[in-house]
Amino acid sequence: MEWRWKDWLNCFNMTDAFIYLQFVRNILLKLPGVTESITHGTPGFYVQKKFLARLWESGEVLVVRTDERDKWIATDAGTFFFTDHYRNYPTVLVNLGRVDLAMLEQLLTEAWKGRASKTLLKKIAV
Repeated sequence: MEWRWKDWLNCFNMTDAFIYLQFVRNILLKLPGVTESITHGTPGFYVQKKFLARLWESGEVLVVRTDERDKWIATDAGTFFFTDHYRNYPTVLVNLGRVDLAMLEQLLTEAWKGRASKTLLKKIAV
């Protein structure tokens, strides 16, 4: 069974954005070298000062650095997408209200692998 954000929200009395942010933190901050800071006024994540991801101001969309945008969009164009603003950037936008949690974890882990140094990659078997 696929778990989506709305399944979790039915279990808790919290806002969507808070749940989304906590889940993203739980994935990324366990990976070596990842830090969190404010990016364009919202929470953002970096590995060795290289951009990984950030929340949109709405808290319902995540911008993720990836060289495989087309792969993710082909998987589910309603969940993974981009806007004209991001057309020339190696990023994909993620509708956090629709994304399967396992897919999000896979995307974020792959994003980390693409940005982490060889030294950091050796610290974890993912």
